[in-house]
Amino acid sequence: MCDTRSAPPVVALPQASQPLIGGTVTSPNTTVPTASGSRRRRLWELEGHAFCPIIGVCLPLPLLRRLTAKALGTVPAHSDYEVHCMAVTECRRRSPLADAVQKDLDQRYALVIRATQPLKSTEALARWWDDCRDRAHEGRADLASALWAALTHPRCDYLLEQRILGEVHMLQHQIGTATRADLSRLEALQEENAILARELAGAQQRSQQQARHFGAQLEAQEASALRMRAELIQAQTRLQQLQEAHDRLHAASPQLPERQALAQRNRELQEELRQTRLELRETREHREQERDRADRAEHALALASGMDQPAKTSGPVETSRSEALVPTRLEGCAVLCVGGRQASVPVYRELIEHRGARFLHHDGGTEDNTSQLDATLAAADLVICQSGCISHNAYWRVKDHCKRTGKRCVFLDQPSRSALERALGDLGWELPVESARTLSGVNLLK
Repeated sequence: MCDTRSAPPVVALPQASQPLIGGTVTSPNTTVPTASGSRRRRLWELEGHAFCPIIGVCLPLPLLRRLTAKALGTVPAHSDYEVHCMAVTECRRRSPLADAVQKDLDQRYALVIRATQPLKSTEALARWWDDCRDRAHEGRADLASALWAALTHPRCDYLLEQRILGEVHMLQHQIGTATRADLSRLEALQEENAILARELAGAQQRSQQQARHFGAQLEAQEASALRMRAELIQAQTRLQQLQEAHDRLHAASPQLPERQALAQRNRELQEELRQTRLELRETREHREQERDRADRAEHALALASGMDQPAKTSGPVETSRSEALVPTRLEGCAVLCVGGRQASVPVYRELIEHRGARFLHHDGGTEDNTSQLDATLAAADLVICQSGCISHNAYWRVKDHCKRTGKRCVFLDQPSRSALERALGDLGWELPVESARTLSGVNLLK
């Protein structure tokens, strides 16, 4: 309890059978008067136990300090409890501090005071107080304003005042207990808040790191997209330039599509010609093989039937055929062999020189100079051309020279000994027998 400096009057509590509100309450020791009149009671007129809850509940401590300093002069640096006890003592009597507190509370709670003016009985005031108290418990009303308006109301008697003060006293105990619980919860919440704050700081740091990382990735992607966009613009510009160049070429060469079609057709024909030449070469090789087999078979048949002796029943035709098989003599002639394999040149030389001719050779432009071919052709009496082993230039040179000069030219498909022997044999068959026998000194090619 507060230090009141003087003991309050001793009041006997009413018995249980006595009425709590209104009327005159009698006891063996004290008589409690009923409230009368319409003037509101002043602060210093209240019962001694009312000052502590009124000053503690209805006045905030900063305001109490200001009022105390204003009414009593400079207040030393007392504690809140000492200021409270000082105000309670001063308000027990009419003093400057009591007048200041009375004026401030009337102004502060003027609306609530006006709301209690219609209450004309102690029972109505009690019901109003109960309603304000319940609503204050629910947080829907202000208990301080209701306390000041009820205690100073003209219909507040002694019993109602004691009940109100008791309820406020118990309510202060409950508020203190709740405050301590709230403080415990506050400490726990502060500790949890500190933990959450540290976790939040860590999360914010990680978030900032991720934001910087993703920001760097985004900048790199934007730079890459910018480079790709520039490359795309360059490619589009280059494509447009090429398209313009194509349009100019197309305008300058209106027959370009036809030429391109002809060039494509030319390539197709060249491919067909190459395939045809390959097929022709295979056919010639097959023909040579068949001819060699036929010659071997004919030779074997001649040996088996005694062809070494002339048949008695042979007619003039067989005699002329036997005479025509005499190897052609080419004494004094110059025989030029154009083309052929280098390994077969000695064989060609042997066959030609065996028939009494002079052997000349030109490789058809493979190693020998093509310009020397004209002089060699001019010196030859007979030309044997290996068409499959010379260049196109040499082939046309040989053909053109022989056509202009009328020289005899024999074309061989295969560069072999048997092919050359057959060519020389065919040469003998094509000439008369007398010409073949007297070929020496005679120009056969003219």
